Formats: sequence, structure tokens, C-alpha cells
Amino acid sequence: MLRLEKLRITQGDFTLRADWQVAEGSRVAVIGPSGGGKSTLLMAIAGFLAPSAGRVLWQGKDLAAVAPGDRPVSMLFQDQNLFPHLSLRENLGLGLSPRLRLDAAQEARIAGALERVGLAGLGAARPGRLSGGQQGRAALARALLRARPVLLLDEPFAALGPALKVEMLALVAEIAGETGAMVLMVTHDPQDARRLGGETVLVAGGEALPPRGTEALFADPPQALRDYLG
Repeated sequence: MLRLEKLRITQGDFTLRADWQVAEGSRVAVIGPSGGGKSTLLMAIAGFLAPSAGRVLWQGKDLAAVAPGDRPVSMLFQDQNLFPHLSLRENLGLGLSPRLRLDAAQEARIAGALERVGLAGLGAARPGRLSGGQQGRAALARALLRARPVLLLDEPFAALGPALKVEMLALVAEIAGETGAMVLMVTHDPQDARRLGGETVLVAGGEALPPRGTEALFADPPQALRDYLG
């Protein structure tokens, strides 16, 4: 279980608060106006921002002293965070061996992950040769290799066309279903939240509200969500 316990994140004159929990394996969309703190929330869970108060707990353990790379979290950013000078194989391999000293078993895992996301045979390619959709698939393959129980998505498919975005969201759902990973996904698009299914967190007015069932939330939206949706 992921627990945000009286969490407060302060950056300059901006403060975001959250106090709720999410069960393992849940799929949660994070929606709200630009600048409301959606990415800030994910960055705090991942350990890139330190809370000014409260705690982030996983399975009852306070993660305050746990470095981002050691947290039970994989995070996909908008730019996919792939190193342009490395091949896909090397980009994925860094998650298994920082010095890229890969044994046969690790090489096989990398090949298997690339095949799983539809990139078989492209291990030698560099990110610049790939389409936006292929780069998104590569980032998902890396997350698959890391096999962390929490997957954070900070609008990694926002630049894709509608059809390709739907395809990538379906792939996220498939992989989460196979691995049992909890998914928290930032989006500006209510349809993305519906496609992800599960629950939705509304971030507005300096507060990340507790998750609610997505369909129930949109069927009876609070005023902050009505203002956002227009």
C-alpha cells in the first residue's frame, strides 16, 4: 500500500497537500489544471522532492531516507529520459548494471522486454532513430525490466497523436496487469483517465484530493473539476 500521510510539499509560495492511500495494483489517474501540482505530487513520491511535512510510506515503511533509485518506483517522464548517445539495449541495460557489464541472462531479459513492447530487433538503435511511439515503448520496456511495484507516468504520451496514445495506454494497462504494478498517471485528458480505469485523484486548489472511482467522479464532479473541464 502507498500512503501519503499528511503530506505537504512546498515550493516557494506554492503548497500542495495530500492525505490518502492507494492499494497495491491500483490504477489511478491524476488530473487537474496546469500548475496545480500533479507533477509535484509524483516527484515527491519518487523522491525527487522532499516533503516539508508528512510522510510517503510504502507497505508501512517511511521512504524519507530512501534515495530515488532505491525506491519501489519507476517513473516515466514526458521526454522519456532516454540517453541519446546510447543504444536501446544500453539504455535498458543501465537499469540492470550501471557499468553495462551485462551477462547472458541480463541480455536475454533486455531482449525479452524489447520484444514484449514491440521493439524486437531494435536493441542496437539509438533513440533519435525512433518515432515518439517507439521511444515511449522503450521507456516502458525499461520500467518492465526494473519490475518495481509502483509505476509513475508524468504525461509520457502527451505529444503523441490520439490513436497512438490510446495504443500506449492500452500497453501500460497490459503491462500493469501482468506485473501487478500500481499505476499513477498524470494527464490533462479526462478520456485518458477513463481508459486507465480505476480511480482518479483531482489536484486543484493546493490539494491532491483522495482517489475516487473515475466514473463516479466524472458523473458527479466537484466544483473544482467542473471549473477545470469547463
